[in-house]
Amino acid sequence: MTRSYRFPDDFLWGAATSAYQIEGSPLADGAGPSIWERFAHTPGMMHNGDTGDVACDHYRRYREDVQLMKALGLAGYRFSINWARVLPEGTGRVNPKGLDFYSRLVDELLESGIAPHATLFHWDLPAALDDRGGWLNRDIAHWFAEYAQVMFKALDDRVKHWTTLNEPWVVTDGGYLLGGVAPGHRSKYEAPLAAHNLMRASGAGIQAYRAHGRHQVGVVFNIEPKYPATESPEDLAATRRAHAYMNEQFADPALLGSYPPELKEIFGDAWPDFPAGDFELTCQRPDFVGINYYTRAVVRHDPAQYPLKASPVRQPQATYTETGWEVYPQGLTDTLTWFKGRYGDLPLYVTENGAAFYDPPVAEGEVLEDPLRTGYLRKHLKALHAAIEAGVNLKGYYAWSLLDNLEWSLGYAKRFGLYHVDFATQKRTPKASAKLYAQVIASNGAALDD
Repeated sequence: MTRSYRFPDDFLWGAATSAYQIEGSPLADGAGPSIWERFAHTPGMMHNGDTGDVACDHYRRYREDVQLMKALGLAGYRFSINWARVLPEGTGRVNPKGLDFYSRLVDELLESGIAPHATLFHWDLPAALDDRGGWLNRDIAHWFAEYAQVMFKALDDRVKHWTTLNEPWVVTDGGYLLGGVAPGHRSKYEAPLAAHNLMRASGAGIQAYRAHGRHQVGVVFNIEPKYPATESPEDLAATRRAHAYMNEQFADPALLGSYPPELKEIFGDAWPDFPAGDFELTCQRPDFVGINYYTRAVVRHDPAQYPLKASPVRQPQATYTETGWEVYPQGLTDTLTWFKGRYGDLPLYVTENGAAFYDPPVAEGEVLEDPLRTGYLRKHLKALHAAIEAGVNLKGYYAWSLLDNLEWSLGYAKRFGLYHVDFATQKRTPKASAKLYAQVIASNGAALDD
């Protein structure tokens, strides 16, 4: 008997990118520098000394890239806006040429029948604001709301889906605690402050949209389900802390108006007593939530890392991606059903999902074969369908990523794209995973039937 994987008729099929990872030309036409421009040009911070100076040259090739989206049959495209391209100093003066780029991109998408989904902050904070304290400065909630209003005024007549923040956990864990991503700080005292101000900013952005916008606004969290290595009390406690730290630290203040109690245990004397009134700002009910899912973690208690971190346990006979992430499709179903159970029946989108596997620098032929990525995509789309069958209010899926791109501090060594990019020539070549995704879109899931 054939197993059917037909999706709801109004299910949105899309792909996602972010500004610094693909645009290139980061200082063109009056743009100000971002913290990633600064971080990438700091010796020793990026793999192979890579930068986003050219990336995929999307700033100049966006029309060509929209045609790639059209060839896939995408109904939606999730992109991010480089804040400093529009407001070079982060506040105040608007750069009309920067604003015009995003306006032209939106028009190009609409002309091709693709709905734009704009993310206001995907990690590239204006350097001028970082010089004023960045996410450690409480005023940043107001700075963000000002920037959001500029974008809503310019594009809300044509953009119907907005996201305030993308993956605030990575910003604080990598940018303020461990130092592996911009701005490169290492302080357990700074991380909770940055996290809190990110959620205050998201709330202020949603408030601004309620005042000026006419469509939908949401926020995007990266969720990585945690499973205990054993049923020992120590492993169960470590798993609970890891889950609270990564999966509830940001969603709880946004959707419940509080923090999970485990955070005080995790951070100890570095955990502040935040003003109760702040949660009136963080807890602005979004119209939807985006979930970014890549992998799971199997957790073992590690006394050397207690209580801030726990040790992930590598699984025997499992497939791992080039970034060291286990391929675990069931985790996507588990994540979506858990999220509904904890936060209610919000409309959800999977706003990122994908895998980095080895692809050669130069693609031979008309299609590049990528069987591991194709298998990853097929299995995760089936897991998506299982979540819908379980009652999750899932509205759409955005594959990560449309193009091979700058994988942040990992540079160009890790390829997530449906389209291969030869970074020496900028030639785009579809991969077999792109072919599969196009078939899934055209059949609304029936290409997955088995």
